[in-house]
Order: sequence, then structure tokens, then C-alpha cells
Amino acid sequence: MSNSPYIFEATMENFQQKVMEASATTPILIDVWADWCAPCKQLMPLLEKLANEYQGNFLLAKVNADEQQELTGSLGVRSLPTVILVKDGQAVDGFNGALPESEIRKVLEKHIEAPAEDPYQKAHQLWESGDVDGALAILSELNQKDPNNLKVLIDLAQLKAETGDLATAEQVLDSLPPEEKLQHQARQLAARIKFMKQAGELPPVAELEKILEADPKNPEALHQLALQHVLKDNNAAAMDLLIRLMQADSKYKDGIARTTLVELFDKLGNNNPDVRTYRRKLYTLMH
Repeated sequence: MSNSPYIFEATMENFQQKVMEASATTPILIDVWADWCAPCKQLMPLLEKLANEYQGNFLLAKVNADEQQELTGSLGVRSLPTVILVKDGQAVDGFNGALPESEIRKVLEKHIEAPAEDPYQKAHQLWESGDVDGALAILSELNQKDPNNLKVLIDLAQLKAETGDLATAEQVLDSLPPEEKLQHQARQLAARIKFMKQAGELPPVAELEKILEADPKNPEALHQLALQHVLKDNNAAAMDLLIRLMQADSKYKDGIARTTLVELFDKLGNNNPDVRTYRRKLYTLMH
């Protein structure tokens, strides 16, 4: 049974009050299902997700067909799953079978007001689609409304870093409370900013690879190519190059290969499998 306030079990005993009468103020979506019904198990998570997303604009009433045979019969159910939308005590829509989420949304949208869009989620959707300016605009507005929202602050810093405004990104990170600076996302971003500042004007990858073909132990090319891979999130390749740099010249730039590896471990976190692999390699080299 879901713990959501928007989902409940409907029975013969509570159906009149919790479905028919309640539908006068809130639409009720009835889902008639059974344990043995595979399509029911495909459909139910979608309905539960939508019920929570709509935040009370409709309620989801789950009817176990095996346990509520009398109620199932009175609803005229002939196949499972059966979904019925009730408003003002009347069935106004419904469907049979496990429809895809997009089709279920179409049914709901005909009768139920869609929930207000979460601006934070909207910002992330824009960010993921590549609209960094759009995401920045929304996050900046959210930050003005609630300057103490740490999630928004870290996101702003990350977006500023992605656009190359490293100074502002650092300022935002520096403004975080000390305990928040120790959180994984903040530490990860701080490490990324440091890599971006170190990178500066790096030679192209192809040029660096050509240098290493001629001189596989060239420390400067190994270091610069590792940084190129870090910036492209090719982290395993970067760590491999840094290990090669330690093998070639462990004292290059005051041991920058080891320092960079440790910073990269911090950026990725201890749960990353590549971190575990290359941490062992680093340990072996140092002992």
C-alpha cells in the first residue's frame, strides 16, 4: 500500500463516501487490478506517479479485484486492468489495459487541471536540453526569492562554471556555509573548477596525442592530455594518463600527477569503480 496522501484502497464499505461523494470536489481515478495480472503491475506505477505529480488534483482509488469481487462486479469490470475516472458521482472516462504514460496523460488532461510546473524541475529540463541561459534565468529568479536555498546556489555555481564564468562560480561556492562545502556535490564542483582553471589554453587533443606517439613519456603532454580528458569527463582515460605520468616522472611539477589524481578521486567520489581501481594503482606506485 502506498504511503501517498493521494492514493487509497477502495472497498465496498468505503466506496460511496470516499469515491462517489468525494468526487463532487475531487476527481477520483479508480484502478481495478489483481496480483496475478501482469499488465496491472505495469500500469500501477504510472498511475501512482501521476497521482503524486498532480498533487491532489485527482485521487487514485485502488480496487483489488480478487478481494473486492462485489465492488468489481458492480463497476461492470470485464477485464483487468480497468481504469475509470469519476467526477461528480459519474463515470466520465476510462480505459482498459496498460496504456503508455503519454496516453494516460491525455485522458487526465481532458478532465483535470494539470499541476503547476515546478520551476526548479523546469530549470533542470532546460539545462539537460542544452538551454543553459534559460536554466540560469530560472535559477537566478529562484535565488532572488530564496537566497538560502543551497540546492539552487550549487546549481547556479555549476552553470556559471559550464559557461566559463569561473570567478562567479567560485564566489557562489565560497558563500556556502562550511558544512555545505563538505557535501559531495560542492566538493565535486570545486574540483572541476580547479581543473578548468588549470587547463587554461591547452593544445588540441590530436596534437597532444601526436607528441605522445613520438615520445610516450613526455610529462607535459601526459599532463595536458589528462586535463583534456577530465574536462570531457573521460575520467578513466585521464587517470590512466596520470598514472603514466607518475611512472615517467613522479616529481614533474612538484608531483602534480599525484595531486591531480587525488583531486579527481574527490571529484568523482569513493563509490566510483574507476576511482577504486586507480586508487589501488596509485597506492601500488607509492609503496
